Amino acid sequence: MGILIKPIVTEKMTVQGDKLNRYGFIVERDANKVEIKNAVEQMYGVSVKDVNTVNYHGKRKSRYTKAGMLTGRTNNYKKAFVTLAGDDKIDFYSNI
Repeated sequence: MGILIKPIVTEKMTVQGDKLNRYGFIVERDANKVEIKNAVEQMYGVSVKDVNTVNYHGKRKSRYTKAGMLTGRTNNYKKAFVTLAGDDKIDFYSNI
């Protein structure tokens, strides 16, 4: 799929999209801001003003089962928050 893995569609990001014209994406961990900007502009046909990135490290998880205690961890991932310029909008629900 490329640099953009999936959009973040939550209530918080929907409010930020309406008020601040900001959208969130889960992106490849080795992608930089310039690559993310180019990918969003190419995929959605909008102009990007700003890109902020956050690296999330996986948490350790454990649970008790009949077989004993299972331990593991969640995946590491990177989020990108993209602010669009002007009156550009991204509609994630158009393909449904």
